[in-house]
Amino acid sequence: MKFRVIIIDDLSFMRTAIREILEDAGIMVAGEAENGLAGFELYNELQPEVVLMDITMPVMDGIESLKKIREKYPDARVVMCSALGQQEYIIKSIQLGARDFIVKPFRPERIISAVQKAVS
Repeated sequence: MKFRVIIIDDLSFMRTAIREILEDAGIMVAGEAENGLAGFELYNELQPEVVLMDITMPVMDGIESLKKIREKYPDARVVMCSALGQQEYIIKSIQLGARDFIVKPFRPERIISAVQKAVS
């Protein structure tokens, strides 16, 4: 099954690392955004099958972006990423409809399995 992913993270090196992991696994990265607002706009434009999104970002954080995406697109498949020690954000993300949660630093196989699980 072919599907498209967008990556939303404020750190360019993190977007690059995730892109390389996904592309090495044969998963198409359709686009990238550097904050939650740009990510929401990119989702509107591309409507990908999966979103990988950081929580802590400037302009609009991942929680707010997740909320906006899921309000407009209730079937959106979003996998959240964040650092250790953000238990409250993990719970909030799941309550808002995130499909999964990846804790940074992550293993490449964890990203691939979360994305594949989100589309299955």
